[in-house]
Amino acid sequence: MSALTKTAEAEAFGGKGDRIMSRAVLCVAATGIVILIFILGFLVANGLPVLRSVSLRELFFSAEWYPAEEPPALGMAALIAGTLAATLLSSVIAIPAALALALFTAEIAPSRLRNFFKVMLEMLGFLPSIVLGFIGMMLVAPWMQDSLNIASGLNLLNASLLLGFLIIPVVASLSDEALAAVPRELRDASYALGATRIETIQKVVVPGALPGIIASVLLGVMRALGETMVVLMAAGGAAIIPTLLTEPVRPLTSTIAAEMGETPVGSVHYHALFFAGLILLVMTLMINLASLYIEKRGVRR
Repeated sequence: MSALTKTAEAEAFGGKGDRIMSRAVLCVAATGIVILIFILGFLVANGLPVLRSVSLRELFFSAEWYPAEEPPALGMAALIAGTLAATLLSSVIAIPAALALALFTAEIAPSRLRNFFKVMLEMLGFLPSIVLGFIGMMLVAPWMQDSLNIASGLNLLNASLLLGFLIIPVVASLSDEALAAVPRELRDASYALGATRIETIQKVVVPGALPGIIASVLLGVMRALGETMVVLMAAGGAAIIPTLLTEPVRPLTSTIAAEMGETPVGSVHYHALFFAGLILLVMTLMINLASLYIEKRGVRR
């Protein structure tokens, strides 16, 4: 058999392998889309019936959440406010630290130290949230209660600190990958023009990696938005609109987790919890779509 024939057979085999891989990826992606559509349809089918008993105005603008009363009060304004407050505060705490860590590991740290930080970030990313919630409930809450002289350490600040700890590995790891993806030629060109390392990072590397950094930040925010166990264990569980960082809150996720198991199937309360899940899904999808849009826009540039 000639070398030309062997080469042709190898190319044919490689092309067949590529087609099989493409079809497998397409099947997995289609399966994911079908599952997502099913989840959305399930939430819609079980959540929208609450509108027969409660108006949208009451659901979104009333802060009275007393589902066990007769008639039940199902205002979700306090739950939505608690969700947004915990997500925003944890993002403010975690994102600057995560970006600083990503810049250090990608641009400043030696290779051995960078590898060490990468491993640590991966390990922290797999930390079970229930373990972190237990730490917040048993260690952080008593310390906060004694140090700040407040009624309870289970509050918005406690939950936000723990959520921020969960966000840091996600944002730092993805931002590090975005910074590392900036071509080395751009750095070399900047150094050749006389720029310092700090100037190169500020004016070349960060702008080049900005779409990936923003996408990682949005994914971190989405991580905080959908977290359940940490806020269930450390946020305090009070359905009120927070005015202070030391006040307890009750986000949508913890409300669903705490109340779904004791709710009669088909009741107004049952449908209200599914409607809360639908709100969370819509929020998550909006952030995810924004992340994809920013990433694609960065690729086009």
